[in-house]
Amino acid sequence: MTAPIPRDIPDLPPIPGHVVLPPTVVPARAVLIPARRRPVAAFRGLIALLALTGVAIELLAADIPPTTALSHFTIQSGILLALVMLASARCAWSAHHPLPGALTGAALFYVIAAALVHHVLLAHASSPFATPDGTGTGIGTGTGTGTGTGTAWQTAATHILHTAVPVAAALDWLLLTPAGRLHLRQAPAWLLYPLAYLAFTLARGELLLPDAQDRYLYPFLDVAQHGYKIVLGNALLVGLALYALAVLLVALDHIRPDPVRRPR
Repeated sequence: MTAPIPRDIPDLPPIPGHVVLPPTVVPARAVLIPARRRPVAAFRGLIALLALTGVAIELLAADIPPTTALSHFTIQSGILLALVMLASARCAWSAHHPLPGALTGAALFYVIAAALVHHVLLAHASSPFATPDGTGTGIGTGTGTGTGTGTAWQTAATHILHTAVPVAAALDWLLLTPAGRLHLRQAPAWLLYPLAYLAFTLARGELLLPDAQDRYLYPFLDVAQHGYKIVLGNALLVGLALYALAVLLVALDHIRPDPVRRPR
């Protein structure tokens, strides 16, 4: 007969010379295989196409040199969003891991920031910085004159870049992007690009001749008209508003429902 097995087996002593590894946490992306999301990829491809269409219209229809048009924050943020959306579409189509939330959140933040500056400061009739033509585009609104057809194309591009593209990007974020990927520490980093853009705009204005068309790209940054004291004050107020926008995006990302949560 064999001895009965005891109910409580005492812990075995460690083997001499054996290293016990501490428990580790494996990230979810290391074990979960991404699924193909071809409708998502198609939608993001359309967003990229829409943004590139608006940029192309601005470059072709504006009565200013292409280099001047490319110097606008709206054009640069639209190109950045198009590149990010194309990369995100490829990841969704090929079942690759998604792009980092810091990158996709930054692209969304910049297009929304450009849209808010446009609608609140440039296109709003009560704003002291409203553009003379009433479109609020800030592109091609200098001393040059354009045809009616060119103005119609510029108006269409303005609505594409400042309304359609930000709305489409926000819908992609709300309905097709996993929640909880943005973090508060990313908000100051997102402001580095607007800060660098401010330095670029002021340096560009100093290097151009005083009578140059579109010497300063935005009315609230026009040093020749307002002076550095007022311009830097305007930039500070806009910067604080942008930081509040970044914090709001992070907060919304953590309280919104996750649209791509998989059932357990």
